[in-house]
Amino acid sequence: MGSLMDNNSDDDISESEMDQFEDKIYEELKSGSQQVKLSDKTFTCPYCPKKRKRDYLYEELLQHASGVGKSTSDKRSAKEKAGHLALMKYLEKDLGKMVGPVKPLDESGTPIGASHSDKFVWPWKGIVVNIPTRRAEDGRCVGESGTRLRDEFIKRGFKPTRVTPLWNYRGHSGYAVVEFIKGWPGLHNAMCFEQAYEAEQYGRHNWIAEHENPKHGLYAWVAREDDYRLSNIVGEHLRKVADLKTIPEIMEEEARKQDKLVSNLTHIIEENIKQMQEMEERCNEKMKDLNVAVSEKDKLLQEYNEEWRKIQSSAHDHFQRIFNDHEKLKSQLESHKKELELCAEELEKREAKNESERKKLSEEILENAQRNHSLQLAAIEQQRADEKVLKLAEDQKRQKEELHNRIMKLEKELDEKQALELEIVQLRGSLKVMEHMEDKDEKEDFTKIDDLLKELQDKEEQLEDLEALRQTLTVKERRSNDELQDARKELINVFKELPIRSHIGVKRMGELNTEPFLEAMRQKYNEDEAEDKASELCSLWEEHLRDPSWHPFQTIEVDGEAKRMIKWEDEKLRGLKVELGEKAHNAVINALVEVNEFNASGSYIVSELWNYREKRKASLKEGVEVLLKYWNTLKRKRKM
Repeated sequence: MGSLMDNNSDDDISESEMDQFEDKIYEELKSGSQQVKLSDKTFTCPYCPKKRKRDYLYEELLQHASGVGKSTSDKRSAKEKAGHLALMKYLEKDLGKMVGPVKPLDESGTPIGASHSDKFVWPWKGIVVNIPTRRAEDGRCVGESGTRLRDEFIKRGFKPTRVTPLWNYRGHSGYAVVEFIKGWPGLHNAMCFEQAYEAEQYGRHNWIAEHENPKHGLYAWVAREDDYRLSNIVGEHLRKVADLKTIPEIMEEEARKQDKLVSNLTHIIEENIKQMQEMEERCNEKMKDLNVAVSEKDKLLQEYNEEWRKIQSSAHDHFQRIFNDHEKLKSQLESHKKELELCAEELEKREAKNESERKKLSEEILENAQRNHSLQLAAIEQQRADEKVLKLAEDQKRQKEELHNRIMKLEKELDEKQALELEIVQLRGSLKVMEHMEDKDEKEDFTKIDDLLKELQDKEEQLEDLEALRQTLTVKERRSNDELQDARKELINVFKELPIRSHIGVKRMGELNTEPFLEAMRQKYNEDEAEDKASELCSLWEEHLRDPSWHPFQTIEVDGEAKRMIKWEDEKLRGLKVELGEKAHNAVINALVEVNEFNASGSYIVSELWNYREKRKASLKEGVEVLLKYWNTLKRKRKM
């Protein structure tokens, strides 16, 4: 039977004609004109020279056809490669259905060709010899790099991780060690690597037989015990970087590592479950205490609100009664005054009639004068009553101030309470010490114990009274603080709306200063591009500042207190300083510090009343003074 390759063996084809030639060879194989299958288990390659023909297993022939067809060596002709590629296609598509799937593993789970009794170099290594070398100008030998060899092996489907050429004092030795991944996939790749070169008659046995007069090309195989114990450069390298192990030993070691890992993970899981249970119990206890405290707080707040409403209601009713009585008295005085004026007019008319009537009239005038004096006194009393009303309002204001003073006093009493608790603990300790002391004079000891018990009881009663007072005043202090915070927020809103020019104003805490970024961009771009670039950079860094996952802070203990400090070695901050300079770096640091100080939980910009002159947070009093000054100025302008 003649074939296309036999008829045209002297005439090679070009690379562009390989696909067309491969299709022709494939159709020839399908028609049965070439014998491939010798028996149920053995196959042959019809496109190898007769001196190289041999019997293959299906997997071996498939590996041989793939190795020759995908070879990048110049010694293979285009026709030879195309024929082997067509054979590979025929084996996979047509004979593969008859033979069944390729079994890369044997019954024990290891790759074909790997015996359990063989000692392999571990981790898996391959050996490549007969690498072409040449002499350089300095007299040393040089050859192909490990990277190029590795890329060539990867193209052929062997998947090595690394190829290490071996060098000695003369330079490149012509040897190289191929490394594969650990585990069965790595061994499978190594065995495929070895079988491919054996199929091409470039295996270990071929090298031993032909090393004195080798063929052109690379010889390669998987490293075993014989290679490990060689006294040449290959054996020395293998003994430095690897060990000898059989496959059962490797399986046993892997099983032992897996058992140890499972044991460690089981122990860690049990510890985590135990910690979670303890944390859950603590959380439940804390929640119970918190619920009790919240209920007590709500109860105290409700009682305080009810009492405050009663006081306001009674005060309002009292003021209303006073005003009503004053209005009635005022109207009565006006009516009496008019009556007396009419009487005075009539008396003046009667004065001309007779002397007796004049005397009587003078007496009535005197009485009217006395009545007028009484009315003037009543008016004075009315004025005094009005002053009392104003004074009552001022008393309410003073009571609020007294409440604030009581809060301050509460803080002092809290310190006294803590000192009292310490004293109680000391008394209890003294009591326990005296209970355990052995003294001859027992009566004196009992007397001291009784005195200590009485003193301890008195201290505990004082402590309970202070605690009750502290809780009441704490509730009032919290309400006062809430009112002050509401007033501060309202004052901030007023400063935002009014055009007040003063050293007291509103500052957006955590806002990024854009000027350093614009200054840095002006050094690299023109004015228009600098503004665009600076705007983009500012937007990017504002996103970083609002990102909760970026937290460039560290906790440092200073004088026994934990303080949060900037982590100067943070990669983003260091990169910003190198790229844009010190000023832009400081602008981001200032924004971080402000956000951490004024809104650490939210990480967003908040408005704050600010003293720009002293660079600090302004007090409520300072803001009110500036606001009053602004209103007085507006009043003067309106009068003018």
